[in-house]
Amino acid sequence: MFSFDLFSPDTLVPLAAMAIPIVAIVGGITAGIVKTIGQQRLIELAQRERIAAIERGIDPSKLPPLPVAGGDLMGTYLTPQQHGRRLSQGLLIGGLVTLAAGISLGVFLRMIADEPGVWAVGLIPASVGAALLLSAWAVHPRNGDRGAGTPPREG
Repeated sequence: MFSFDLFSPDTLVPLAAMAIPIVAIVGGITAGIVKTIGQQRLIELAQRERIAAIERGIDPSKLPPLPVAGGDLMGTYLTPQQHGRRLSQGLLIGGLVTLAAGISLGVFLRMIADEPGVWAVGLIPASVGAALLLSAWAVHPRNGDRGAGTPPREG
């Protein structure tokens, strides 16, 4: 006869091992949703504050810029130029780290592997790093640019 004991090590260890990634995935998705809702609420409040200031007769050009959607909460009140520079810097750092990891992985595998061509596995993260560096260059604000992906101001 088959008996199922939830607290036996044969049952509990695989159950705990499967629960860890599930909890991590659900937690990550929940954190992303909460962050997005918080950012949208902050943008909505900034827009209401801006409308109230305009109704009181304050010149809109003297008001701080609206928060950038999709940015982190620390960079909410950055100008579009500062946001573009920050985005470019993040991509640059990520690209350098990933490129260095890919090159290091390729060199490491070349040194320890008996099989020819195993070092080419390092080309995958190295190419991702190169793509991040290229995107950092593409979104970096140039002289006179408003910033990465920012629409022209109306008014």
